[in-house]
Amino acid sequence: MSSATTPSSTGPATGDQHLWSVDEHLADILATVHPLDPIELQILDAQGCVLVEDVTVPVSLPPFDNSSMDGYAVRVADVAGASEEHPAVLTVIGDVAAGQSEQPTVGPGQAARIMTGAPLPPGAEAVVPVEWTDGGLGAGPAATMSAHSSAPEGASGEVRVHRPAEARAHVRAQGSDVRAGDRALATGTVLGPPQIALLAAIGRGTVRVRPRPRVVVVSTGSELVQPGEALSPGQIYDSNSFSLTAAARHAGAIAYRVGAVADDAETLRSTIEDQLIRADLVVTTGGVSVGAYDVVKEALSAVGDPDEEDGIGAGGGVEFRKLAMQPGKPQGFGSVGPDRTPLLALPGNPVSSYVSFELFVRPAIRALMGLDDDTERRTTRAVLSADQVLTSPRGRRQFLRGAHDAEAGTVAPVGGSGSHLIAALARADALIVVDEDVTRLEPGTEVTVVRLG
Repeated sequence: MSSATTPSSTGPATGDQHLWSVDEHLADILATVHPLDPIELQILDAQGCVLVEDVTVPVSLPPFDNSSMDGYAVRVADVAGASEEHPAVLTVIGDVAAGQSEQPTVGPGQAARIMTGAPLPPGAEAVVPVEWTDGGLGAGPAATMSAHSSAPEGASGEVRVHRPAEARAHVRAQGSDVRAGDRALATGTVLGPPQIALLAAIGRGTVRVRPRPRVVVVSTGSELVQPGEALSPGQIYDSNSFSLTAAARHAGAIAYRVGAVADDAETLRSTIEDQLIRADLVVTTGGVSVGAYDVVKEALSAVGDPDEEDGIGAGGGVEFRKLAMQPGKPQGFGSVGPDRTPLLALPGNPVSSYVSFELFVRPAIRALMGLDDDTERRTTRAVLSADQVLTSPRGRRQFLRGAHDAEAGTVAPVGGSGSHLIAALARADALIVVDEDVTRLEPGTEVTVVRLG
């Protein structure tokens, strides 16, 4: 479904020959990843998707004048001057219920008992709530109505009204929500529950959207164990695949988590090839550095064989890069398989992996959705609240975890700069950005903050 191509030439050089900036790497990804083709979906299936058409209103909402209260439909002149001491006494000529096609005509001195949502009957000009009346006690037990009761059929007798009502009181006018021909939803709208409610209310059963991208997350490492299983010496629990799958879903994707793949290049290649049938984007984590067991780099560096007609190598290739950032220096990006499915290879350290997702994978997901103007997290400026001076390596853009106080306009570092500090990441709701040319941050310095969540 995706239409990615090989990495573009926005960077001045390739791979290990060039230290890519964060902006260069992101620009290359966004120049390569294109929106998914639109499809027609049932409205519930379209939740989270992006509209590719303006939706106009075929029928006004409400489609007719109707009551906003349980009460009595009356003529204004008949209740003018009504009070507790001198109530207006009206003859109840019948009931009007929601969904009722035929209504009685209200004439002088008459009232029709009406339910919330029921059409305003002919001749009536306003609705008086039941609380303003005696509930029809003058009509006898069969016609008695309280504020919490439903109307029995065949209401008749009398009702005493204790307050006057202005014209159109407690009446929802036809078209007061939206009118026929109005634009209900614009192209580019992300469909949430309120938008789906509107589509249903105007009678739309299907809608044309860009589908939610399908993202497959694969973690690598022979040391990884699934949560809930016992750990042996030298093993750790696989957290990256869970965090990245959750992050992909939060970004709007349909995400699939693949259990950790051992450090074997052929196994990884086979796993990715098997997953391509359900992937618009593949994300791997781990194995992208220069170690002896960096399986992702080993498995995918050779991908892109022009003579291969099928399988993972039929794509445009994966390029591994060094970025001028911390954490997250080693990165990989390219496309694999016959459909040239985009693949982003992230580092294995948990913080490096998550920060890389926020900076690169989330924008790719949003681009696949067609949200070209809403790909990156929003940033703000805040004053650094710290107990000590913070340092950063020159030439690298550093992303520190932080706790942002929007009301106070401050941000405080959370934990250290280590890329393994998962507990600190769990307490953070922002990333503090330290630019490449900044090596020292004093408390009270104004900084850029990437807002998470």
